Amino acid sequence: MPTGNDRINAEGAGEGLRDLHTLTHGELTELLASLGQPKFRAKQVEEWVWSKNARSFDDMTNLPKSLREELAARLTLGGVEEVARQVSVDGCRKYLLRFPDGVSVECVGMPSRGKLAVCVSSQAGCPMGCSFCATGAAGLTRSLTSSEIYEQVMHVRDDFNTRVTSVVFMGQGEPFLNYDATLGALRRLNDPEGAGIGARHLTVSTCGVLPQIMRFANEPEQFTLAISLHSAVQRTRNALMPGVRKYSLVNLYNVMGEYVNKTGRRPTYEYALMGGVNDTDSELQALCDFCEGTLAHVNLIQLNEVEGSKLRPSTDLRAQDFVRALAAVGVEATVRNSRGADIDAACGQLKQRLSK
Repeated sequence: MPTGNDRINAEGAGEGLRDLHTLTHGELTELLASLGQPKFRAKQVEEWVWSKNARSFDDMTNLPKSLREELAARLTLGGVEEVARQVSVDGCRKYLLRFPDGVSVECVGMPSRGKLAVCVSSQAGCPMGCSFCATGAAGLTRSLTSSEIYEQVMHVRDDFNTRVTSVVFMGQGEPFLNYDATLGALRRLNDPEGAGIGARHLTVSTCGVLPQIMRFANEPEQFTLAISLHSAVQRTRNALMPGVRKYSLVNLYNVMGEYVNKTGRRPTYEYALMGGVNDTDSELQALCDFCEGTLAHVNLIQLNEVEGSKLRPSTDLRAQDFVRALAAVGVEATVRNSRGADIDAACGQLKQRLSK
């Protein structure tokens, strides 16, 4: 988790000035009032920050020049620096973005049929240590602020010069270990005066941090939930996902039942198929038993190979065996079309640096 100094550096750009993104509406209104400005100025400033993604106070052309100078003397606009970018043969773009304190993260833009999805990171690095994921190999650097999560989406939007239609919190980090910032980013992304993305098109993926799943269920918005399951056999899941070993599959099953009853929404279980590990007949039967009779969708993912890992993906034929077996017990399953694997931008491949 971030230390006090980490957060000061992240929010103040290391110059003693506070990042405008971190001000609440009330704080901004109070600041502007102290500068003798009318109340409507706050909405103008917020539009430049959250909707237009202004990178300079000089961009705020409907503000008096004197006010822009006053704001620049008191605040920064934070911002991210694009350190590197790679473009996949399928049109995906992976970005290495650096924040003012020097911490960097990766995010991915995924265009498809006139739509644009963005995969964002909620933490720099990850503490969960999943054996099939490159992100956790170096551990956690720090959690991101809500504005740092939001700015990833805005950076991708501006690079593609098109509206973002969906966001998935499936990049670096465990979003539910950074719950408040994740929720703040979700709400800003959903806000018509922010990115204006529908709640059901904002998806949070968690390894299964049970207390926060129930907290998420009680939020008023209809955000979408995905669970990184990867095995319905406790011993296998413990080995693959040591960070959630303390949360048993029995308890996960019960909590997800409560989640569905509370929200009426269908969660997704993510399952990366690994040859000889979680694609055996016994693993398949366990997955069917776990999902049968529940409201759920299973998203099967052909494991994306990670440098240095001995794990290998299952075959396409085996993936179809899973689809058929789950359908036989009334559970819809699809095989995800992995995007950006040629630039290490697919699930499990993000690791705070651009390869190649």
